[in-house]
Amino acid sequence: MYVGTLSFDLLLGDVRSLKEKRSVVRPIVAELQRKYAVSAAEVGGQDLHRRAQIGLAVVSGDPGHITDVLDRCERLVAARPEVELLSVHRRLHGDDD
Repeated sequence: MYVGTLSFDLLLGDVRSLKEKRSVVRPIVAELQRKYAVSAAEVGGQDLHRRAQIGLAVVSGDPGHITDVLDRCERLVAARPEVELLSVHRRLHGDDD
C-alpha cells in the first residue's frame, strides 16, 4: 500500500474577507475531490485572508498511479487563474516507512 500526499501553499488574488476566501478555496477542494477521488481539505492559514494551504492524500497499491494522480492535481491547482501557487510539498509513503 502506498499513500501520496500534496500540500499547496497558495496566494489568493483580490480577496478582502474570509467569506471571499472560502468562495475561492472551496471550489478548488471540491474539484480535486470530484475529478481525482482524493481526500482534500484546507489545512492551514484559515485565519488569513489572502493565503491558503490545501492538503490532499491518495491511496493506491501502485506508486505509478499515485504519481500520475498527484501530477494531475498539481496541474489543476497551478492552472487556476484566481490563485498563485507559491509552493508544493509532495510525499510518497510506502509499506517500508
